[in-house]
Amino acid sequence: DQSATPHASHLLFSGGRELDKEWEGWRLVTVVYGHDLVNISYLNFQAMQEDTAKIWTDELFTLATNILSQNASRHTFLNKAYTKLKLQVNQDGKIPVKNILKMFSDKKRVETALEQCGLVNNRAEGIKPDDFTWEAFQKFLDSLCLRPEIQSIFEESGSKRKPFISLDQLMDFINRRQRDSRLNEVLYPPLKREQVRQIMEKYETNASQLERDQISLQAFSRYLGGEENSIVPSERLDIIDDMNQPLSHYFINSSHNTYLTVGQLTGLSSVEMYRQVLLTGCRCIELDCWKGRPQDEEPYITHGFTMTTEIPFKEVIEAIAESAFKTSPYPLILSFENHVDSAKQQAKMAEYCRTIFGDALLIDPLEKYPLVPGQLLPSPQEMMGKILIKNKKKHHHHRPSSSGSIRRRELEGRSSPNNGERRRLAASFAVACRAENVTSLLCPSCLVVKSGTASSEVNATEEMSTLVNYIEPVKFKSFEVANKRRKFFEMSSLVETKGMDTLKSFPNEFVEYNKNQLSRIYPKGTRVDSSNYMPQLFWNVGCQMVALNFQTLDLPMQLNMGVFEYNGHSGYLLKPEFMRRTDKHFDPFTENIVDGIVANTVKIKVISGQFLSDKKVGVYVEVDMFGLPADTKRKYRTKTSNGNSLDPVWDDEMFVFNKVVLPTLASLRIAVFEENGKFIGHRILPVSAIRPGYHYINLKNELNQPLLLPSLLVYTEAQDYIPNEHQEYAEALTNPIKHISQLHKRETQLAVLLEDSSEVRHICFSARFTLNDMVIGHNSMSVCLSVCLSDVQAQSIEELKQQKSYSKLLKNQSKDLKEMRKKHLKKVHTLTDPHEPVQHELSKLDQELEKQTVQLREWQMQELLKLRQDLHLLEREKQQTHLQEVTTHTHTHTHTYI
Repeated sequence: DQSATPHASHLLFSGGRELDKEWEGWRLVTVVYGHDLVNISYLNFQAMQEDTAKIWTDELFTLATNILSQNASRHTFLNKAYTKLKLQVNQDGKIPVKNILKMFSDKKRVETALEQCGLVNNRAEGIKPDDFTWEAFQKFLDSLCLRPEIQSIFEESGSKRKPFISLDQLMDFINRRQRDSRLNEVLYPPLKREQVRQIMEKYETNASQLERDQISLQAFSRYLGGEENSIVPSERLDIIDDMNQPLSHYFINSSHNTYLTVGQLTGLSSVEMYRQVLLTGCRCIELDCWKGRPQDEEPYITHGFTMTTEIPFKEVIEAIAESAFKTSPYPLILSFENHVDSAKQQAKMAEYCRTIFGDALLIDPLEKYPLVPGQLLPSPQEMMGKILIKNKKKHHHHRPSSSGSIRRRELEGRSSPNNGERRRLAASFAVACRAENVTSLLCPSCLVVKSGTASSEVNATEEMSTLVNYIEPVKFKSFEVANKRRKFFEMSSLVETKGMDTLKSFPNEFVEYNKNQLSRIYPKGTRVDSSNYMPQLFWNVGCQMVALNFQTLDLPMQLNMGVFEYNGHSGYLLKPEFMRRTDKHFDPFTENIVDGIVANTVKIKVISGQFLSDKKVGVYVEVDMFGLPADTKRKYRTKTSNGNSLDPVWDDEMFVFNKVVLPTLASLRIAVFEENGKFIGHRILPVSAIRPGYHYINLKNELNQPLLLPSLLVYTEAQDYIPNEHQEYAEALTNPIKHISQLHKRETQLAVLLEDSSEVRHICFSARFTLNDMVIGHNSMSVCLSVCLSDVQAQSIEELKQQKSYSKLLKNQSKDLKEMRKKHLKKVHTLTDPHEPVQHELSKLDQELEKQTVQLREWQMQELLKLRQDLHLLEREKQQTHLQEVTTHTHTHTHTYI
C-alpha cells in the first residue's frame, strides 16, 4: 500500500462538480493499493485543511510500510481478523453472520462453533458487537479448531494429562526446546525464572493458577502464538548489518526494465512502476532512454525495437525524486541505457537530473574516496540519501574516429524508434521469430530479441559524463584485465547467459572480482514474457546487482522479495565474510565444510495448518532450501490433506537438510498449495536466523504481503553440523551422565552372556575412557562421575610420539600418500591427453560462430534498409497512381461540362 498526494488533481465530487483550484495539491490524498505492482487501484480523499492531509498521508504510509507489523505474531493477526469482523456491521448495528462464514471455509463447522459459544441462535439476526468480545472470539476459534496437536505438545512439556504445567516445566520447555543452541550463552543466556514468570503473567488469565506458578493449556497455546515465540527474531528485521563496508560488499536489490508492466515486446510502460518498485526497497532501477521527436525534443523511456509505449523521461525523474528514499535511506543507483544520440537532448537529461534531484544527486566524488586505482568504494552509510548515476562516460583522451561517427549516424537512422512504422516492423519480426521457434543463428531478426538494445548505446556527452562517478560501466574483458586496472569504480553488466558461462568456468575468480568491483546481471533478451532467472545462482558468487523483472511475481522474484525483507528492508544485505575478505578464498561449488564457516543442520516438521483457504479443498506444503549448489535441495512435500483446509494436521516425517555449508547465504522456503497446484502462500526464512522449537509461520502472498489468517505450525531444529563419525562423541559431551549410564547399561547386558564380568568391564571401558591406566568400574554412579571430572595428567609430545600407535599411524599415512600421488598423476595424464585437440576444435567453432554472427548482423542491416527502400518505392508508386487517377478524373469531368 502507498499513500501520497495525487499527480493528477482533477477529482470530482459525487455530484460531478470539479474541485476548485484551492482544493488541489496538498489537500488531496491518494491511497494506492494492490496485490502486485501492476494491477493497482486508487482511493482519492479530500481534506479540509492542508496539515490534515499531510498527517493522514504520513501516518498511513508509516502503517503500511511498518516491517514489524508485516511480520507480527499469530496472536496479532487473529486480533486483526477479530477487529475486521467487529467493525463491519450492518444497518442494524450488528455483525452479519455471513461475514464470519465468508472468512472461514467450512460453513457447517462455523455455524456449529457459533452455536456452541452462544453467539448465534438465528443466522439472520446477526451478532451484537457487545456480545462479540475478544474472549468470545477466542472461544469460538477453540470450538472451531480443536487443535489436538497443541494438547500433545503440552503433554510432552510435562503436563502428564493435567490441565497445567509448572513454571519450572515451562522454563525447561523454553530453554531446552525453543532456544537456539547456536547462540553464545554469555551474550544470549537462557531465560531465568523471573523472565518466564513474566511470560506466564502475560498469557495466563487465571489468577489462582498464577499464584501456584502454573500455566493452563489455553495460556500455553497463546504463548506459542505470541510475539516472544516468532520463527525469526524481530531484531533480524531491523538494520543489523554493518553499513560502513565498501559498496561492493553488499547484495543490492535491483530491477530490470523497471518501466515495463507486462512483457518485453508489447504492453504499457508506466511511470507508476518506478514508484511501486522503489517502495518495495529496490535500490537499483533501469531507465532505457531514447531521443525525442523534433516537435518538442523531449527524451523518453521505452523498450527499443518493440511495441511497448513511451513515457516522458522528465516524469520518470520526478517520480524517482518523489519516492527514492521513502522506504530506504541508502543510496539509489539509476542504471541508464542511453540511446539518445542528440547532444542537446543529453544535456537536457543531465539538467533534469540536476534540478529535480538537487543535492541528492552525487556529482563529485567524496573527498576520502577519489577515483584512482586501488581505492575502495564508499559505504552505503557514507552515501546515505544520495542518487548515483550509471551511464557511459566520455574520456577526453579518446577521440572518436570518423568511422565511429558514421556508425552512430547509421544507428540513428536504423535504431532510433522515432518512426512508428519502423518500430512496429522490428517488433513484428521479433514476435514472428519467437512464434516460429527459429534459433538466433538461423533468423537474423531474432538477434534483436537475444542481445537486446544495450549494445547499441551511444557515447555520453560532457554533461552526462559529469554525473558519473562510482558506477562507471565498462565492457567486461577478463578478470586478468580487471586485476591489472584495479579501478574499483568500474563495473560491468552481464546478460544471464554470459554470467552463467563465467560462473561455471571461473567461479573462484568471479568471487574475487566481486569483492572490490560491482557486477550487474540482467535477464536474457529471449525472456520476452518477462520471466526471471534464479538470483541465488549469482548471489553465490557475490554479484551485487542481480536485476529481475519486478512485474512478474514468479518463484525467483518471490525469493528476491523474501530475502531483501531483512536488514530493515533497506535494499542492502551484507555479503558473507568469505565473500568480502581478500585474504580468504571461497569456492561456491564446494561440498565440504569451509575452514572458518560453521555449517548447519536444519530439520523441519510441518505439524498443522490453520485457515489456509476460504474453499473446502485439500492442501499440501512444500519445503525447499536455496543456497550454494551443495546446499540447495528441492522439494520436500507433505501429503495432501483430505479436503480439509481449515485445520489440517500432518503426521509426516521430519524434513532434514543435513549439511548446509554456508548458512548465512541459505534460505528456507515453506509454501502452501491447494490440491490442484494453486498457490496459497509462502514464507522465506534465512537459515542463520531460524529459531528452533514449535512456532507459527504466518504466510505471505507473492508480493511478500502478509495474509490475514493462513498459517502453519511447525517444529524446527537448527544446530551446528556434526559429521556422522563424530555424532557419538558430540552426544557424550552434550550429556555425559546419560552417555555413561548408557555404557553402564550395555555392560550389565553383556555380563549376562559372559561368565567373567570383569572381562566385560575391560572391553567396554578400556578403549574409551582409560585415564592413567585405570579401568572405570560400575559400582556406583558417583564413581563414574568422579572419574569423569578428575584431572588428566599432562603428557609431553615426546612421550606421545613413543607410542606404538603413533609410529604405526605415520607408516600408514606415508604409504597412503604415495598411493594417492600415483593415482593422481595417472588421472592427470588421462585428462590432459585428449584435452588439447578438443580445446583446439572448440576454439575453431567459436571463431566460426563469431564470423557467422557478424555476417548475419550485416545481412540484417541490409535487409532492413532494403525493406525501407521498398516501402519508400511502394509509397511513391501509390502516390503517382493516385495523382494519375485524380488527373484523369478531372480531365473527364471538364470535358463533360464543356
